[in-house]
Amino acid sequence: MVRIRRALISVSDKRELGKLGSALARHGVEVLSTGGTARLLREAGIAVTDVAAHTGAPEILDGRVKTLHPKIHGGLLGRPTDDHRAQMAQHGIAPIDLVVVNLYPFAETIARPGVTLGEAIENIDIGGPSMIRSGAKNHERVTVVVDPDDYGELVAELDAHDGSVSRATRFRLARKAFVHTAGYDGMIANYLTALPLEAGETQGDAWPAPFPEVLTMQWVEGRTLRYGENPHQQAAVYLNPRVLGPSVARAEVLQGKELSYNNYVDLDAALELVCEFAKPAAVVVKHTNPCGAAESDTLAVAYLRARAADPTSAFGGVVALNRPVDDELAKSLAETFLECVIAPGFKEGARAELGKKKNLRLLAYSTATGDRMGMGIALRSIQGGLLVQTSDAELRAAADADLVTQRRPAEAELRDLDFAWRVAKHVKSNAIVLTHDGATVGVGAGQMSRVDSVKIAVEKAGDGARGAVLASDAFFPFRDGVDAAARAGVTAIIQPGGSVRDEEVIAAANEQGLAMLFTRMRHFKH
Repeated sequence: MVRIRRALISVSDKRELGKLGSALARHGVEVLSTGGTARLLREAGIAVTDVAAHTGAPEILDGRVKTLHPKIHGGLLGRPTDDHRAQMAQHGIAPIDLVVVNLYPFAETIARPGVTLGEAIENIDIGGPSMIRSGAKNHERVTVVVDPDDYGELVAELDAHDGSVSRATRFRLARKAFVHTAGYDGMIANYLTALPLEAGETQGDAWPAPFPEVLTMQWVEGRTLRYGENPHQQAAVYLNPRVLGPSVARAEVLQGKELSYNNYVDLDAALELVCEFAKPAAVVVKHTNPCGAAESDTLAVAYLRARAADPTSAFGGVVALNRPVDDELAKSLAETFLECVIAPGFKEGARAELGKKKNLRLLAYSTATGDRMGMGIALRSIQGGLLVQTSDAELRAAADADLVTQRRPAEAELRDLDFAWRVAKHVKSNAIVLTHDGATVGVGAGQMSRVDSVKIAVEKAGDGARGAVLASDAFFPFRDGVDAAARAGVTAIIQPGGSVRDEEVIAAANEQGLAMLFTRMRHFKH
């Protein structure tokens, strides 16, 4: 244990600062501080020594230099050895046992519209990371705190051990401190290397390119999995600490067996699709592809219709819902063997009903909105590298698509075309989706030729293809897919267009009396 006798506090995030200061005062800790932090502590009735008074050197250069001083860094880096103690005494350096620092709000600054390069540069902290790293390196004696959420545990330990902190706590906090500064430096590097070189010559608006020259990212381990895609592979889930909103990685696991790698992949695919819909909606996914999706006025009806689209494939599948699960829906879910169900929540009766299925995994995801930084890109590893792209977040609604045939779709067809188009965006290419009355009736996925995907979707749909509409994630290269759809009874098609044979495909639709829309936007999902 190391007794805390002197602390240095300088924070941008001032949450819970008064409570921490009061606890330190209670244990007789001398507090050094600067600027607004010192002012707030004094307003809370806590005695504070200004850093300038401690070092004997004033703040200079508009506050850029205030803690960069031997009496600060010597106080943090001095080890409890006779040699170091002698040198510190010779130079009048007092030990600092606790450093509480968090950094200038660089992330918040660069997120502001119209931020200039000069403003971004001024929000690069220098003294803060230096103090954090000094204290963390010397964690055998120094406690470093970078997160206000850790104040409570620190205070509890000080109270329990007469103002002292254990080695385990110091090491844990030191690890967190190095992660904190690494993430901060990485964020700065990403921002600056995404700017053109000529940006260094101006203080004007600094709009970074989508991709920096060097991509630095931080992911926090969420949990280790039993194995990866196959039993001989190891796997873990890492979290993006900057992402809010619906997320499988952050979902709360309420019951069931441990999640597998494949469960996570399927759950992510299902959740992405169900979030496309505003009305109560249900999605059934098998091997990352939706085998059924539906929306309705009630969630229970939506699920039954989604399951009915392909009940054979639904066996052993994953279900995603965009409303909390009630008792009625829980009974329907329990009728089929499912691997996982993910929803915004589960009513008490639903939990009891589904709790009878001990191996069924139930997950509750957050619907919070707010800072969604980090969700704008999609990553995929390849041998020796990483593919990075902007997320496929755009979608041109059917109502905004271009009519290219003689027949215009009826209102009911237009609604189904829009639904089918949203589902097709989430089906592995070549994707063909047949829908009728707000539910899929057949899905063809992952085929090497588009016409084969049409044939599979039609076969899955059976009689349900008659009167259905069709969505294709990319253009028809030949008219054969349109002809096959028309023979099955499809009445309208939505597709991106863009084939050299578009005129031939449009002519086929006109011959068959089909309505066809071109979205001019492709949604391949490989």
